[in-house]
Amino acid sequence: MANGGVSNTYWKSKSINIISVLTGYFLFANFATKFISEGQNELIMVPIIILIIELIIRIKPSPDSSLFNLWSIVDKARIGATYAVILEAFKLGS
Repeated sequence: MANGGVSNTYWKSKSINIISVLTGYFLFANFATKFISEGQNELIMVPIIILIIELIIRIKPSPDSSLFNLWSIVDKARIGATYAVILEAFKLGS
């Protein structure tokens, strides 16, 4: 265990996942706030956002692929962005 081992890999993957979720939340919360305050281009932006989210879900590579780690980071950012949308909806609803 002196040169890393299982513990190092575990914390590395968990920290990358948490950072990805928080980054997705932060970026999309700012993105949503900007477009809500401007009040224009909703009819164009909403389908584009839905298309991007669906593409992220559908292009999942196999776990043996070299792109799987990158896709995992992007997918966690997508989860954070979805959380930002839900939270924004609750803020607007109250």
